[in-house]
Amino acid sequence: MYTVIGTPMTRSFRVLWTLEELAQPYELAPYKPQSADVLALNPSGKVPVLIEEGEAITDSTAIVTYLADKHGQLTAPAGTLARAKQDAVTQFLLDELDAVLWTAARHSFILPEDKRIPEVKASLKWEFSNALERLDTRMEGPFLMGEDFTIADIICTHCLNWAFAAKFPIESERLLDYLNQTRRRPACGKVAALIS
Repeated sequence: MYTVIGTPMTRSFRVLWTLEELAQPYELAPYKPQSADVLALNPSGKVPVLIEEGEAITDSTAIVTYLADKHGQLTAPAGTLARAKQDAVTQFLLDELDAVLWTAARHSFILPEDKRIPEVKASLKWEFSNALERLDTRMEGPFLMGEDFTIADIICTHCLNWAFAAKFPIESERLLDYLNQTRRRPACGKVAALIS
């Protein structure tokens, strides 16, 4: 059984959703970032951390990729062109959506007050909007990679949900329809229920 360390309101949501999609048993240890329990496993203090056979794996994307590869689902096989394309989309999501949202969060409540620059958020919203336009044109079907739901969709949906919470506008009807579709997946609903 896997152990997931982190609260569902963080990027741990991605790992929990992946495990639900894979129908794998897990236990949740809802430790908060920077807590002593997390720092003992990850010097950065960030969550999620996945524990398997006494080993700690950090970084949500590394974890979901590991799980998808191990269980042979939610991903194109390693070493294929399809996987290279999936990895390219995943890196785009991390660079253009996740990083922008993380920067906004840092300047909203994470950094010490004297280090925050609230004015940067207008620029970040502009960057995010441009990235969404590019993402819209990259979609190959009902999901990012076409007909198959992959870990890229889990990361994307998490970022779009985060954008709503951070008041970053999403204007593309196609992306809003996509988001409604991915949110309706039963595995997503099970993890979302852990938050409320």
